[in-house]
Amino acid sequence: MLRAQRASAPKVLPGGRFAIVASRYNARYVDGMLRAAKAELAAAKVETVEVVRVPGSFEIPVATATLAWREEDRPEAILCLGLIWQGETTHAQHIGESVTTALMQISVDTGVPIIHQVLTIVKPEQAKARCLDPETNRGTEGARTALEMARLFRQLPQ
Repeated sequence: MLRAQRASAPKVLPGGRFAIVASRYNARYVDGMLRAAKAELAAAKVETVEVVRVPGSFEIPVATATLAWREEDRPEAILCLGLIWQGETTHAQHIGESVTTALMQISVDTGVPIIHQVLTIVKPEQAKARCLDPETNRGTEGARTALEMARLFRQLPQ
């Protein structure tokens, strides 16, 4: 059973620039995570949330890298949202591993927190719980992680 990992209401993080890179593929589910993430960031009084839509999960890292390497208007954190259906072949596994490796490398290389919510799903029930249910939505969870990392990086010496 999927347990809610929701903490108390989000702490306010005034100002700030965040980005969300979200795939259009599997839009019903990704849009559910996107709505939840934007609501969480709005509740935290984030000033700017830039949303970049890409065709699918495989394209998320290149858009993320472009945002993270930017000199002007660089986000404090980037939240990546996508959904990959596990089918009968290993294609989903290859996509998921490639995206995960690329996102981690971008984060380490740029120093920008990259929050990974590109999900590999087997059953529709899993997608509904993680993308549409307000109590267990990974968009909410990802936004909270982005906020926490931005707070942490504001406190770390440069």
